[in-house]
Amino acid sequence: MKHLIASLLAAGCLATPALAQEAGSLTLGFGIGYVAPKDNNGLLAGMQSDVGSNARPIVTLEYFIRDNIGVELLGALPFKHKVSLDGVGEIGETKHLPPTISVNWHIPTGGALTPFVGVGVNYTKFFEEKSILGELKIKESFGLAATIGADYAISEKAAVRADLRYIDIDSDVYLNGANIGKVNVDPLVASVSYVMKF
Repeated sequence: MKHLIASLLAAGCLATPALAQEAGSLTLGFGIGYVAPKDNNGLLAGMQSDVGSNARPIVTLEYFIRDNIGVELLGALPFKHKVSLDGVGEIGETKHLPPTISVNWHIPTGGALTPFVGVGVNYTKFFEEKSILGELKIKESFGLAATIGADYAISEKAAVRADLRYIDIDSDVYLNGANIGKVNVDPLVASVSYVMKF
C-alpha cells in the first residue's frame, strides 16, 4: 500500500508542469508572513526583554538574472510587536517594516516541486513606538538574511510557495533619550504565498 501511494504521488508530480525559472522572467507573490522573534531578546535597563510575534500580509517580487537565479525583494504591511520586561510585564509596543533583498537559487528538479535557498540583506525601520515608561525609540537595523523554501507548481504560470527566513535584527533602544540597551529580535519568518510568473 505504501508503495502504491508513493507511486501515485510521484506520478502526480510528474504530471504537474514545472514553474520554469529562466533568465528574464519575473514572479510576483502574495501571502501571509509570521514573524517569530527569538527567545531572550537582550537586556534593557538591566532586565531581560521579550518581543512578541505577529502575522501580516507580505509581497515578494523576484527577477531572474540567470536561469534559476533570482533577485528577490520582500515587503510587507507593518508588523506590530509587544515589548515586555521580566518582572515588569508589558511596557510598550512598536511597529516595523522589514524590506529584504535576497539572491535565491531555485534548484531545478524537472518536477512540480522546486526547492530554493537564498541569502540577502535586511533593513528594518521601527516606528510608532509607545511605552508606559516614557518616550520609547528603537533605532533602525541592517543585517543579513537567509531563506529556505520550495515552490509547488499548480500550472506553468503559478505556484504555491512555503518558506522560512532568518533575519538578523539588532537595534539600540532609547527611553526618554537615554540608551537602555540593545534588543536582539533575530526572528524566524515563516510564510505561505501564491506566486505568479510573468
